[in-house]
Amino acid sequence: MPEAPRDYNLVEQNEKILDFIEDVTANADQVQKRVLSEILSSNANVEYLKRHGLHGQTDRETFKKLLPVITYEDIQPDINRIANGDTSPILCSKPISEFLTSSGTSGGERKLMPTIEEDLGRRSSLYGLLMPVMSLFVPGLEKGKGMYLMFIKSEAKTPGGIVARPVLTSYYKSSYFKDRPYDPYTNYTSPNETVLCPDSYQSMYSQLLCGLCQNKEVFRVGAVFASGFIRAIRFLEKHWSLLCNDIRTGTINSQITDTSVREAVMKILKPDPKLADLIQTECSKSSWQGIITRLWPNTKYVDVIVTGTMSQYIPTLDYYSNGLPLVCTMYASSECYFGVNLNPLCKPSEVSYTLIPTMCYFEFLPVNRSNGVNDPLHTPRSLNEKQQQELVELVDVKLGQEYELVVTTYAGLYRYRVGDVLRVAGFKNKAPQFNFVCRKNVVLSIDSDKTDEVELQNAMKNAVTHLVPFDASVSDYTSYADTTTIPGHYVLYWELALKGSTPIPPCVFEDCCLTIEESLNSVYRQGRVSDKSIGPLEIKIVEQGTFDKLMDYAISLGASINQYKTPRCVKFAPVVELLNSRVVEKYFSPKCPKWVSGHKQWINQN
Repeated sequence: MPEAPRDYNLVEQNEKILDFIEDVTANADQVQKRVLSEILSSNANVEYLKRHGLHGQTDRETFKKLLPVITYEDIQPDINRIANGDTSPILCSKPISEFLTSSGTSGGERKLMPTIEEDLGRRSSLYGLLMPVMSLFVPGLEKGKGMYLMFIKSEAKTPGGIVARPVLTSYYKSSYFKDRPYDPYTNYTSPNETVLCPDSYQSMYSQLLCGLCQNKEVFRVGAVFASGFIRAIRFLEKHWSLLCNDIRTGTINSQITDTSVREAVMKILKPDPKLADLIQTECSKSSWQGIITRLWPNTKYVDVIVTGTMSQYIPTLDYYSNGLPLVCTMYASSECYFGVNLNPLCKPSEVSYTLIPTMCYFEFLPVNRSNGVNDPLHTPRSLNEKQQQELVELVDVKLGQEYELVVTTYAGLYRYRVGDVLRVAGFKNKAPQFNFVCRKNVVLSIDSDKTDEVELQNAMKNAVTHLVPFDASVSDYTSYADTTTIPGHYVLYWELALKGSTPIPPCVFEDCCLTIEESLNSVYRQGRVSDKSIGPLEIKIVEQGTFDKLMDYAISLGASINQYKTPRCVKFAPVVELLNSRVVEKYFSPKCPKWVSGHKQWINQN
């Protein structure tokens, strides 16, 4: 970490940032108008805008009248042209510096989000808002360090030579992270070399080792997702004795072969038998409840995303942290960074994000649900003219109403449907604050994977062909994201219709498991193969009549017998218990599915 400049004044810096938040939220509509004008004027001559009849106009009315609300599939041909090497100004007047690979997929492959060089500064500026806000609630954080577990993921090159990688990998490899100026809030226990190590085992091991060596200095711990932080705790459970030995002797385990990592760690690692004894004592205990506060006693909170599908990890985090506050600081995606949590110590269920009006141009598509939270989201993929007109401005959203987020970015997304459903929870001055409700159409998610019902149905169709030779079929099924295991894994409950008399060998069900995994999207398969963030898929065979019992239970809770449909994913604990009570056999995928970095079509071209 660089030395503090002589004229550095943290209080002054924090006040500037808090004043900025106050100003842009108080003048949200004017800022939004300016942002749209900047985007449209700087991209006035791009092909996409001309194609839709916009010839240099920058006013909202003309923009909304001429530009359609789109999904990824609508601009995929343009994205493919850029990926294949077309350098003409198709979406953006500035060169596309790289593609950010979204965890959402199209045709089973990651979506590619265009980004430009200056976007790194914009994303970095949002990170800069987080800690001045946090310091209002937890003073003194600048006196300690953050033990943040940060990892890079694999990247690929498009046929046109543009790098395609996840947004955090892009940020960690940029000068904004690697050469960051002095800032006590970005003083992390992990040296850059450990974060940038491409080997996930060596990266995790060395980051935990550095975090343990500096355990008294750690004031906050975290990772991006709750699932990632829990995986780190599980890693510690498996490897604490090796880490302990390194601390006792002041040497690094020989499995850490990356020279730059070893050199960086050796600047921190010193023989410390007393600390090694503490770690051994705590990690040897039968219960790991509160292990975070036992090993890092000065920790004030856990900084992880626990909204949306990550909320399933809250009980596990509470157990390991002894109920420390779980803090969600920001809301972001591959398309754009959006906003910050101005009340970071609130309960996870009450987290709301204030959208920062300078990040992009925001619009909101009303979501209509006739019957509460379990109803499907009625926002069709393509919108008619009336629905296009229904989109509302940032400052015009209504308290309590749900909306799908639509953005126009500096890098060439225009009226793009992100797919996130948000509910208005309140306002900071004129800027709305939103609860994250869900990702549209996602039924299963363990880590950054997102599997929808159509994809699951297609995977099922592929799998049940293995049952045909035995004159058997699946009469009904549902699924569940099981996070009681680490890593979590998908579970499918199958009720079989057996017409033949030949018993079905276990290897056939194992083949069904693998076929389903092979049929799922590349984000899921990367999680299984490369990131090890998802465990083997499991099929549980249930007794005959189980799905009738499921329907009876739903009707007893008030569901209509005429409108009841088997849910393709279950989350409600009593329903999961009912299904588990009727399981007669269990089978797991025998090996990992196939996965290689990069899109299928690029690989085929090489």
